[in-house]
Amino acid sequence: MAQQQQSTKAKVVDVHTHMYPPDYVKILESRTTIPLVRSFPGSSDPRLILLESEVPSLDSATHQEDGAPVPGRPLTKHYASLDQKMHFMDSHGIDISVISLANPWLDFLTPSEAGPIAASISANFSHMCAQHPGRLFFFAALPLTAPLDTILASINQVTSLKYCRGVILGTSGLGKGLDDPALLPIFTAIAASNLTVFLHPHYGLPNEVWGPRATAEYGHVLPLALGFPMETTIAVARMYLAGVFDAVPNLQMLLAHSGGTLPFLAGRIESCIRHDGHLVREGKVGPARRTVWDVLRSQVYLDAVIYSEVGLKAAIEASGGAERLMFGTDHPFFPPLESDELGVWESVTTNAEAVGRAVGLETEEGRGVMGGNAVRVLRLVEEEG
Repeated sequence: MAQQQQSTKAKVVDVHTHMYPPDYVKILESRTTIPLVRSFPGSSDPRLILLESEVPSLDSATHQEDGAPVPGRPLTKHYASLDQKMHFMDSHGIDISVISLANPWLDFLTPSEAGPIAASISANFSHMCAQHPGRLFFFAALPLTAPLDTILASINQVTSLKYCRGVILGTSGLGKGLDDPALLPIFTAIAASNLTVFLHPHYGLPNEVWGPRATAEYGHVLPLALGFPMETTIAVARMYLAGVFDAVPNLQMLLAHSGGTLPFLAGRIESCIRHDGHLVREGKVGPARRTVWDVLRSQVYLDAVIYSEVGLKAAIEASGGAERLMFGTDHPFFPPLESDELGVWESVTTNAEAVGRAVGLETEEGRGVMGGNAVRVLRLVEEEG
């Protein structure tokens, strides 16, 4: 009976969980501009410094100014240790994780080094997944600073990898955003390979948006809580306005952080399109146009990293149903600050509780969000023994 219950137990799947393989950490340690890893006196762990908003603190700490805060976040073993990832999964009842390289991926590499390093990262992840078959899969990182032929070859290569289920992509694309026409052959190749795009923010909004008090007084709250979601919203809106989803109708995307503010602003975007004289004169607002709602409900999935019942309900409503939502943790970011990192993370339980309050954890919808949808969409049962 116990074996039967175990075999029929609904899977819990984490689609938003990051790692920095050791080779990637070495690259960051060798750098002098962000992104970088640097050690500081008085800090037990090296510091991971990613954001433009952290540069003033980095400069102050580098020049050893009195009272200067240590910049960035501690690069603990949660970022690079496979054993720690598995411990985290076991501690939170997670059956399967789809791991991905954390931002800023390979966006800072030179064209000549991007291709080999992308292949190395995918090999690292493949090796990790092979050590835990059926429990680990991954989203590959593409060498987007490399020539087009190298990028297309990388897509072809990761398609052949046993545990790869998609690619993680930032919002800069080839440097001009995701509405860049030069990205169309890349999107087409990704879609033709049946790979899902996991879209994740990194660049946020310009620092001046946050005002002069932000760096010294507000920590990382504004760029992370507001900048990241708006970055995703703007990127997808640009793709929509440029006709990317119509040009590549089989492109499937999974948006981080429940799509940013798209669930809330989709109606406003639609209204602005219908009332825009330029678009109307260009004939882009005719009856055959697919609306933002149409795209959200046919080509877009959302993770459930939203931390509230209210936000999750909006995401479910905007996407047309709970079958387009997938649970995530954002590990190893947002660790507990006042309790043991080896224990339960509030950032994880908050998202699971939001699913419970929104649709019920034991309902068909709840089981889908917590894992069933990811298993179905990302084909996560093919390699289980």
